[in-house]
Amino acid sequence: MPETLTTALTRLGDIAADPETYVVQWKERTGGKVVGAFPMNFPAEIAHAAGALPVIIQENREPDSMGRNLLAEFYCGYTRNIADQAAKGRLDIYDSFFLSDHCIQLLGAVDVVRDEYADTPLHFEQFASSLGDAWAPDVVDTKIRAFIDEMATFTGEPFSAQSLSCSITLFNENRRLLRHIFAARRSGSAQFTSTEMQALVKSSMVMDKAEHTALLRQIVEGLEAVPRDHRIRLHLSGHFCHAPNPQLLSAVEECGAVVVDDDLYHGARYISTDVDEDIDPVAALGRWYLQRDVNLPCPTRVKHDTDWEDTLIRSVQTSGAHGVIVLMAKFCEPHMLYYPQLRKRLTEQSIPHLLLETEHDGVPVESVRTRVEALLERIRRTQLVTS
Repeated sequence: MPETLTTALTRLGDIAADPETYVVQWKERTGGKVVGAFPMNFPAEIAHAAGALPVIIQENREPDSMGRNLLAEFYCGYTRNIADQAAKGRLDIYDSFFLSDHCIQLLGAVDVVRDEYADTPLHFEQFASSLGDAWAPDVVDTKIRAFIDEMATFTGEPFSAQSLSCSITLFNENRRLLRHIFAARRSGSAQFTSTEMQALVKSSMVMDKAEHTALLRQIVEGLEAVPRDHRIRLHLSGHFCHAPNPQLLSAVEECGAVVVDDDLYHGARYISTDVDEDIDPVAALGRWYLQRDVNLPCPTRVKHDTDWEDTLIRSVQTSGAHGVIVLMAKFCEPHMLYYPQLRKRLTEQSIPHLLLETEHDGVPVESVRTRVEALLERIRRTQLVTS
């Protein structure tokens, strides 16, 4: 790899591993305010246009010693970890919080945040979840305009349509560069590990977009053609809100597979949709929110003319993946409810698949390896039969 590409990858990997330090250093360097947002539907361009740093709050790797006492055990690992971070004062670095409701467990975690940080502004926007209804666009437009007003009050910067348009252009470039790298991995013309790909997206959720985009340009410019990897090709699916543990991703690839595509939130889902630059920027953000579920459907949203399972099957066919590993955060209700339909369609299409359930506290690496190796052996035997 060219040195500039390696240097950029290392920088982004370091920030993805320790996002809190980056946020603290950014505040010290700029004196600006930071908006900590909870996934997955944050119109970050609005906060950026108002002069703040928008940051998707990440799960940290500390053991939960307090979160388990604040939320029930049947809450997912991310929400319990958010409660744990709040109780330990780890969220002090944020000057305000943003939540767009999509999950009752996340609402419970944010209740803990609101209790621990009673003096910190919390912007709550109830975006429409039924996206196909005629009233949905108006509701979304109203909520986006409300968030714009709240951001102007919070930062003291009057709203400017020109500033919002500039932020949209910058964020779109960032998404396009990331999609270019994803496409290179999918086609086999570039090789990145799944942990490296995750670091590219996770760092984008945290960093100043101009700084992150500059590093992405270096990576794209340094891409070089490589021999096609003939290991078994896998698609990773699911895992909303927070990033899969890097140990888990490494364990999958150490079994002799290569990940060629995904629909993870810390992956293709986050970068799936650009904001229209040719219309009013406020209206464009509303359209972006509604369009995301068309490009990559989400089980936390309802749109009757799109289905996640069909999108997943098309992605598998496009990438040439030999199998799918579904990563499901334990107690993730939207994913649990949707998984039977996914499994049914994958089985109908004779696509080998494996469900791996994840938790915050640790990865049973040997168990994961055993199950992944069994999937790969099944794929190899199928290839022998059909060849």
